[in-house]
Amino acid sequence: MLPVLLAPSLLSANFANLQQDVLRCENSGAEVLHIDVMDGHFVPNITIGPLVVNALRPVSKMIFDCHLMIENPDKYVPDFAKAGADWISVHVEASRHLHRSIALIKEVGCKAGIVLNPITPLSYAYSAAEYCDFILLMSVNPGFGGQAFIQSFLQRASELRNWLDSHGLNHVNIQVDGGIKIDNAAEAVKAGANILVSGSGVFSGNLEENIKSLRASALQAREIIV
Repeated sequence: MLPVLLAPSLLSANFANLQQDVLRCENSGAEVLHIDVMDGHFVPNITIGPLVVNALRPVSKMIFDCHLMIENPDKYVPDFAKAGADWISVHVEASRHLHRSIALIKEVGCKAGIVLNPITPLSYAYSAAEYCDFILLMSVNPGFGGQAFIQSFLQRASELRNWLDSHGLNHVNIQVDGGIKIDNAAEAVKAGANILVSGSGVFSGNLEENIKSLRASALQAREIIV
């Protein structure tokens, strides 16, 4: 069974002191730092680029997970890899040649993921799954933090997990991003997700306690599944 990993979303951190927040996440046991990259075209917001990733890389040993919510992602994949990304994911809606994008991510030495928006058909994931290390199912519409969790994610994640397992792809991780908090983390894990991205669920209030509670909820759900 794939391990449950917690991935605080940098989008909700204190941008006046990113280093401190990143270290607090790592010291609290988070394994992954989720980095939302937005270009103002594919999504209606602009966030950060490779320079920020490069600046944070010496600070942390966490897995750097760069989620490219941008048009023409292939153009920027090498830049994020060079800056220190460990994982890179691209949206199926933004990539004209998805297989080529996945191959490029692996060529530059990163784990490759694909991302599906909340109403993008799961068949897009089925077609590409054998080439992926992880599949990110959005549980909000991408572009802004702090949105409410879309409940249809649960059925989609369950269907995807069952399909992966039945096709000999039980090594492919399912990541969830959007509206994950202490009160729904267990549901997401029960549905099949094992990488939990959380922004405001981590950074609003006591960061250390939030990470502890998220992990406890996720692991309790895993025990129920077992």
